[in-house]
Amino acid sequence: MFHIKLGKFMNPEKILKQTFGYSSFRPGQKKVIDLILNRKNVLAVMPTGAGKSLCYQVPALMNEGVTLVISPLISLMKDQIDSLKQNGINAAALNSTTLQEEVNPILRQAYEGKIKLIYITPERLAMDYFRYQLNFLDVDLVAVDEAHCISQWGHDFRPAYRQIFEGINSLKSKPTILALTATATPAVQDDIGQQLNIPQENFIITSFARPNISFKVVNSPQNTHLYIAQYIKAHPDDAGIIYTNTRKKVESLTDYLAKKGISVGAYHGGMDAKERSQIQEAFQFDEFQVIVATNAFGMGIDKSNVRFVVHASSARNIESYYQEAGRAGRDGEESEAVMIYHPGDLHQYRYFIEESDADQKYKELQYQKLQAITDYVNTGECLQQFIVRYFGQDCPPCGKCSNCLNQGDLKDITTDAQKVIALVYELDGRFGKNIVAQCLVGSTSQRMQEIHADQYEHFNSLKISQKEAVSLIDYLIASGYLKIEGIKYPLVHVTNRGWDVLDGKATVKRRISKIQKRKQSFAQDADTNLFKALREKRKELAKKQRVPAFMIFSDRSLHDMTKIKPQNENDFLEVSGVGQAKLKKYGQIMLKVIEKFTN
Repeated sequence: MFHIKLGKFMNPEKILKQTFGYSSFRPGQKKVIDLILNRKNVLAVMPTGAGKSLCYQVPALMNEGVTLVISPLISLMKDQIDSLKQNGINAAALNSTTLQEEVNPILRQAYEGKIKLIYITPERLAMDYFRYQLNFLDVDLVAVDEAHCISQWGHDFRPAYRQIFEGINSLKSKPTILALTATATPAVQDDIGQQLNIPQENFIITSFARPNISFKVVNSPQNTHLYIAQYIKAHPDDAGIIYTNTRKKVESLTDYLAKKGISVGAYHGGMDAKERSQIQEAFQFDEFQVIVATNAFGMGIDKSNVRFVVHASSARNIESYYQEAGRAGRDGEESEAVMIYHPGDLHQYRYFIEESDADQKYKELQYQKLQAITDYVNTGECLQQFIVRYFGQDCPPCGKCSNCLNQGDLKDITTDAQKVIALVYELDGRFGKNIVAQCLVGSTSQRMQEIHADQYEHFNSLKISQKEAVSLIDYLIASGYLKIEGIKYPLVHVTNRGWDVLDGKATVKRRISKIQKRKQSFAQDADTNLFKALREKRKELAKKQRVPAFMIFSDRSLHDMTKIKPQNENDFLEVSGVGQAKLKKYGQIMLKVIEKFTN
C-alpha cells in the first residue's frame, strides 16, 4: 500500500493538496486547524458535508504524536478508516469489534508513528486500563465527533459522552480538544463548551446553510406509499434514504416498494447487529438504490452520493431532521430533502413526551421542539432560511425550496383568517387548536355541546374539513398571527399582528402547494457518456478492492474529470479530491478512459 510520507516543513495547504487533493480550505476549516496547531481547544459547528473530518485529519498528519477520534458509531469509524487508506493514511479503530489480541499491536504501531489516527468509542475511553495504555502514547489531539451527544439539551444525548472530559484529563500528554458537530443550537454550543473546557472565543461556527440541498414539504398526501414510489421512480439513477418512525412502517413501506420493482433494503433497531451491518454495507456498495429506515440508521452514514432523503413521517425536532436530511449531498452536488407532514405523527410524539419519565423541564423543551416542526411545515418563508434561523443565524432565501419556488402562487386568505382570529378572541384563549378547529367547522361533538359552542358568533363559519381548519390555524401560528401559550396544554391566543388582520389593517396570503422537479446538477453540456464510462470504471475498481465506489472517487471528482478532461498526471492532480495516493493508484487507469473518449 502507498503511504503518505510527510516532511517536517509541511504546512496545512500542502497537506490539503498533496494528500487530499483539494486546492483550498472550505469556510472555517483553516481557522480551526490554526487554533489546534496553536494548542487551543476548539468547538467547530459546521453543516454535514462541510468537511469536519479534515479539521482533525490535517493536524494529525502535522503533529508528532497520535490523534484520538471519539466517535459514537462503529460503522462510521470503518468508513473513515477505509477513506483515509484510499488517501494513503494509516488509521485504526479500537471498539467492541476489535479482537483483544489486536489491541496491543495497534497501540505499538501508534507508538512507533506508523498509525497517526485511532478511532475509539466514548465507552472505551471510560475504561481505566485503556487510559493506562494510552499514557504510553504521545496523544496530541482528541477530536470529539458528534459532540452534541454530550448535551442533555441536544437531540441525541449519550451518557458516556459526559465522561469524555474526565478521560482526556487523565492523559499525561494533556492533549488539545476539538469538538465537532453539525447540529447545535446556541444553548447546546454553550453546554459543549462548558463540558469540554472550550472558551467561547474558540467557537468556530460556519453558516448552517446547505446551499446544495433543496428542501420540500409535502402536506399529507392521500397515499404516502404511492407518493414515495412515484418519487423514487422519478429519480431512477439516484441513491436515497427514506426515514419513517416505526419498525412496522419500515417493513410495510419496504415490502410495498419492492413489489413496485424498486431496489430497496430495510434497516431498524429490531434487526440483529449482523443483519444491520450487511444491509448498511449493501447500501454503501450501491446494491440497493434506496434504504428505508428508522432513525437507528443514523450518524454512521458517510455515503457521499445520497441524492435524496425523504421523511415519510414527520420529524420529532429540527435538529434531528436537519442532521438526517443532511445525509443528502455530502459531496456538494445538488440534492433534495422532502418531509411528508402528517399531523397524527406529532400527536403521537406529544403523547410519548407526556408518558415519559423525564423531568418537567426536559418535557417542556421537547414540546417546544415539536412546535418548531409544526411551524416549519406551515411557514410561508424559505425553508432553508427557517432552519438556519432556528440555529441562531440568518441567510438569504435559497431560491429552490418548495416555498421559494412557489413564490408567485399566493392566495389571499384574509377573510378565512379573520374568522379564525375572531373565534380565538371569542374563546378568550381558553382552548387548544383542535377545539378551535371543531368550532370553526361546526362540529357536533360532545365537547362542543359541553362548551355551548353554537352560541359563538363564528361557530360553523368555515366550510372546510376539520383537518383543513387545523392546518389553517397552524399556518396562522407559524406566520405570527396567532400564538401558542402553555407547554403541556398549548392554548391559542391572538397576537398584535392578528389584531391588525381583524381590524382590516393587514391582509393574509398563503402559498398554494405544488411539487417541483429538482434541477439537474452540474453543467448540462458535460459529456454524459464519459461520465458514465468513468462511473463504470470506478465501480470496477471498487469491486476489486471491496470498498464503496464513492471512496475511490466522489461523484464530484468524476464530474471534474468530465469537465477538465485531463491528458496527463499533472492535469489529473487538478481534479478535486485527487491527491498523490489516488494519482499513483488510479491516475493511469482513469486517464486511459478519458483518452478513449477525447480521441
